[in-house]
Order: sequence, then structure tokens, then C-alpha cells
Amino acid sequence: MSQPVQPPNQPQPPYGGQPADGNPYAGAPAAPTGNPYGDQPPAPTGNPYGQQPPAPTGNPFGGQQPGPFGGAPFAPAPPARNNLALGVLVALGAAVVAAVLYGVILGSIEREIGYAAVGVGFLVGFAAAKLGGANPVTIAAAAVFSIGAVYLGQLIGYAMVMSDVARVSFSEVFLDHFDTVTQVWKEEADFMRYLFLALGAVAAIGGAKKAG
Repeated sequence: MSQPVQPPNQPQPPYGGQPADGNPYAGAPAAPTGNPYGDQPPAPTGNPYGQQPPAPTGNPFGGQQPGPFGGAPFAPAPPARNNLALGVLVALGAAVVAAVLYGVILGSIEREIGYAAVGVGFLVGFAAAKLGGANPVTIAAAAVFSIGAVYLGQLIGYAMVMSDVARVSFSEVFLDHFDTVTQVWKEEADFMRYLFLALGAVAAIGGAKKAG
């Protein structure tokens, strides 16, 4: 009797385990799929700097306006305030100076000039308003002092002429015989002389407005 031949031993799969349906790799682990990095967080999107503030836009200096040469802006100078006392004092001082100049001119040429009277008033009004402010009180004081300056200048001119005629000093005529000088002025006063006084006051108002 013959004995049946035993089939040769079946080869074992190279990776262990049992073959399934002829697939020699049935027991091998499956190839990784999906995210190869596992639990790693995805790449950041949007703002890469997290909570950092965005780049500044608009005015880079915040609430300050830059000056023309950089840095903080220059503070504006405070507006000049009217000073009544200063304006009156300046008007008085300018009237005295203008009266002396006017009298010297009259005594030198021995005649009156309307433009000189206008210049006296304009100088007084302009100086008073320029330094003391163009307020109504200062302008009124300048007008009054201008009339007095024109009048005083006329007296100085008369005293200079009288001193030349009498061959005495000006101070002697003007100080020792001031009443005589004023008497001569009254006797020779005419319409034009009073007009010069008015021109001085009008010019003072115009000079004050010009300075203001």
C-alpha cells in the first residue's frame, strides 16, 4: 500500500500573522494617512503676531501737532491786552515831545503849517494806541492831549520869535513872561489857528485807529 504524500509546509508570512485572501501583507500595519504630524497645531493664519497692535496710521505724533522743524509745536503768543494807564501816559509824553518839535518849527520859519499840526496829532494818537491799546478812553485822551500839544507848540513858537526881537533868552521870555506870550496869542488868534487845533485832534483819532 502506498502512503499519500504530505503537502509541503506552507510558507509563513514575512510579517507574522495569518494571510488573508492571498494578501501577503495582510498583517502589516496600514500606511499612515491624513495629517502626518499628528496632534501638531496647524500653521497660524491671519495676524502672525498674535495680539501685537497694528502699525500706527494717521498722525504719528498722537495728540500733538509737529512744529515746522520737528518736536513740539510753538505755543501762540498771548494777545496783547489794553492798558489804559499806559496809553494815557504815552499820549501825554508824546504830546510834550510833539509840542516842542512843533514850536521849534514855528519859531524857526515864523509861520504856522497845517501839516505840522496834523503830524502832531497823528504822532500822539499812534503812539498811545500802539503801546496802550486802541480803546475809547485812550483815543479820547490822545485827542485832548493833541489839542494841548498844538497850543503849547504855538506858544513856544511865539516865545522864540519874541526872544529874537527882544534879544533875550528863550527861557526868560517863556518862563518869566508866559502871561505876555499867552496874551499875544489871544490877540492874534484867528480862524486858521483854531482850525489847526481841531486838525490835531482829528489826526490823533486817525493815528490811534491806524495803530489799532
